[in-house]
Amino acid sequence: MQDRLVTMFGGGGFLGRYVAQDLLHAGFRIRVAERHPETAFFIKPMGGLGQTQFVAADIRKPATLARAVEGADAVINFVGILDGDFQAFHVDGAGNVAEAAKAAGVRDFVQISSMGASHDAASTYARSKAAGEGAVREAMPDAVIMRPSVVFGPEDGFINRFASLARMAPFMVPVMRSETKFQPVYVADVADAVATVLADPAQHRGKTFELGGPQILSMREINQFILDSIGLSDKPIFDVPDALGKIMARMGFLPGAPITWDQWQSLQTDNVMPDDAEGFAELGIQPRPLAALAENWLVQYRTLGRFASQVGEA
Repeated sequence: MQDRLVTMFGGGGFLGRYVAQDLLHAGFRIRVAERHPETAFFIKPMGGLGQTQFVAADIRKPATLARAVEGADAVINFVGILDGDFQAFHVDGAGNVAEAAKAAGVRDFVQISSMGASHDAASTYARSKAAGEGAVREAMPDAVIMRPSVVFGPEDGFINRFASLARMAPFMVPVMRSETKFQPVYVADVADAVATVLADPAQHRGKTFELGGPQILSMREINQFILDSIGLSDKPIFDVPDALGKIMARMGFLPGAPITWDQWQSLQTDNVMPDDAEGFAELGIQPRPLAALAENWLVQYRTLGRFASQVGEA
């Protein structure tokens, strides 16, 4: 693998840094493509001398992509947003990267999509993810699609956000769509899946993998786990009525609003693996549960940090 070069668009992001670490340890060379490459320089010490390259590129601008994919054996597109111009990033951008990879003679392509991606989904986010998959496969029919559920880890914007809100909530913790179910997946397990595919790409070309963790948890159960982990078990959870949740979501354009309308639409559907989907099992990976890992970094939200009791304020 030492002669194989992988270009990673958005490789300095939350998932990208874990994949970079796995690929470097396996002996790959990597090229991290970012709009601002300096934001990913922290990856360089993970590998050996000359093992990591950085290049400026913007997936919305095709003219910037050729240099990023030149000489690459494989390309991974991590780029995704939770709010904003989904068409530009998820659809046109993904297609631009795949077209550039095809023109450069790249053999293997991995597209990081999202569980729930569907052309008839309620949310624009999920529909754009499905359209992005189509744009990639149009240029690179053998591309591998990875669809993780909500990804958790020390740097995530999901568990950490709810932990912060739970700590700040004065009397109770409001939870929208508390019965919506998720299959939280550990970031390092998703990275392992990506690295496994690239280690033996011929076995996986053209496949789609749904990557869900070993537990299916409701939004209420996730928040209760967080409260238990940060020593606030006695703080009650308030199930926000749908009528009120809709109003709050409609006001999502306001600064500080807790949720956008499109995110509200996403919450109308459970984010879990289809029964017949291929996932971690087919890759020989045993995913790890939220409870086995999250407490390691959630201690920062306890009143007295590691010295606080797990149950109660101190």
